[in-house]
Amino acid sequence: MSRRGVLTAAALAVPAAGVAASSACAAPPQSPDLGFEVRTGADVLAGRNWEDVRGRRIGVVTNPTGVLSSLTHVVDAMHASGSVNVVAVFGPEHGFRGTSQAGGSEGDYRDPRTGLPVYDAYGADAAKLAGMLRKAGVEQVVFDIADVGARFYTYIWTMYTAMQAAQQVGASFLVLDRPNPIGSQVAGPRLDPRFASGVGLLPIVQQHGMTVGELARMFDRVYLPEPLPQLNVVRVEGWKGRTASTGLPWVPPSPNMPTPDTAALYPGTGLFEGTVLSEGRGTTRPFEIIGAPGIDWRWAEELNNAGLPGVRFRETYFVPTFSKHADVTCGGVQVHLLGEVDAIRTAVTMLVTARRLYPQVFGWRPDNMIDKLSGSDRLRTMVDRGADAAEIVDSWQDEVEDFRRQREPHMLYR
Repeated sequence: MSRRGVLTAAALAVPAAGVAASSACAAPPQSPDLGFEVRTGADVLAGRNWEDVRGRRIGVVTNPTGVLSSLTHVVDAMHASGSVNVVAVFGPEHGFRGTSQAGGSEGDYRDPRTGLPVYDAYGADAAKLAGMLRKAGVEQVVFDIADVGARFYTYIWTMYTAMQAAQQVGASFLVLDRPNPIGSQVAGPRLDPRFASGVGLLPIVQQHGMTVGELARMFDRVYLPEPLPQLNVVRVEGWKGRTASTGLPWVPPSPNMPTPDTAALYPGTGLFEGTVLSEGRGTTRPFEIIGAPGIDWRWAEELNNAGLPGVRFRETYFVPTFSKHADVTCGGVQVHLLGEVDAIRTAVTMLVTARRLYPQVFGWRPDNMIDKLSGSDRLRTMVDRGADAAEIVDSWQDEVEDFRRQREPHMLYR
């Protein structure tokens, strides 16, 4: 049975109307004080007894990361509270409950736990999403998804599209902010608008170092044709110094983002999705294990000799269970974190070295996905002409500094 079928079948036991389902659903446990110094926007909102969302018809854009400190999902807590009128949920890539792999979603269905209608927002443009908001009668859109700080992670573009849709229907917009799990470092090339796609809609850099709340403020003030009728951000409390270490429980924001180490490397090693090499999907360490048939120990040796800070490369062999090179033995490296890492410089060094050592193995995906991921054809063409990593990384430093200045007015935390 498909994922959608499983969810739909489970929902058959739930009354069709969300209100009727409310009494049938067991209330989730109350959020205990677990002693976390950092409090997410969702926890702050719950601590205010949901006052920011009372008296309106609420549509929540979220996924499994939208949890309180008790690890109860915010939608389940809102619905069970009896004081918040949630009328619909909108699922991004991977879906509201997170059952779908990369490039997939859960479709439209009725959530088995709450009885609420769930709309598939992944890949929807603003007009289609506005239609969903109208159908559900949404008056306030609430966004609560943990991002990982990379331009090509699709959740921030779901947020931008939801902001456009809210503007079209006159709904207010509320972001329940969460820390950026890789901190505030800015790095990588800026997207050329000619290469805009679902993995990058606006000209921001590859590693933006912002929270979703800060990005929403920038999107609203800089990129929307007109500001939203109302945009509010419930800020994170207790997050000192914008550090990557928050002490909060790690909830995988997508099926192939299992650990904080994965997130730290992803703004760089995510580029391998644009190559013929496996980026580690189908292993227990996606985006940390990279390789392909025909790669051997020399790659790890060369990379370790490069002296990249914060990482060490281990020669490894693996057999992906799905995605690229499924069921085929691959050689490659596992990237081990030892300290603070420049993920994009690391990945560029890996690309350049792999192309030089294994010219018969290395290659780009024929659809030039690498251009969408990196934001232009610059990375691809520079690697192909034999530029070294330092030259490539230096080519976008002016863009990094310009973006750092552009984001400053929209930052919320110091």
